[in-house]
Amino acid sequence: MAKLYFYYSAMNAGKTTKLLQSSFNYRERGMDTLLYTSKFDTRFGESMVTSRVGLTDKALTFDNELDVFADIMNRLTENTACVMVDEAQFLTKNQIEQLCRVVDNLNVPVLTYGLRSDFMGEPFEGSLYLLLWADELAEIKTICHCGRKATMNARFDASGNVIRSGEQVDIGGNERYVSLCRKHYISGQCKKAVA
Repeated sequence: MAKLYFYYSAMNAGKTTKLLQSSFNYRERGMDTLLYTSKFDTRFGESMVTSRVGLTDKALTFDNELDVFADIMNRLTENTACVMVDEAQFLTKNQIEQLCRVVDNLNVPVLTYGLRSDFMGEPFEGSLYLLLWADELAEIKTICHCGRKATMNARFDASGNVIRSGEQVDIGGNERYVSLCRKHYISGQCKKAVA
């Protein structure tokens, strides 16, 4: 029985690495996967899923207008084992409903990977509905500079100060964002204090 999975975490936890490893495992056993990623993130090239540890693969892209159900249905083959979506936080509520239809009507597993919340501590639309509607939820853990589990994403400026407002989507990596525990997120402490 197919299920909708949501693997979520703060930034830098290895979500994309896990997605690429899972896709590799399917392909190594002779099964195909459909990989999707957001059109928003082109840091490593268009139509690419790239992890910080250097793994990469070509992917289909989605924006807010894509009918993911129709797109997946048109691309399915007898050998398609599952659909994998990176940057799933950027999906819309409607697209999450469409992924539910892929699982329920086409009996194809869908594995989604994304951030639970933005830099202001607010949910992304895609993440919110995945948390509500996914059949299986799995947290991928990472750590704060203090050693505690990081659950929050902080955006910071060139001086290292936490930014508390702005556009929800501002693509960047370690040069703009850091994963923090709730305590250090609330206090705005991006880096371990030097004694």
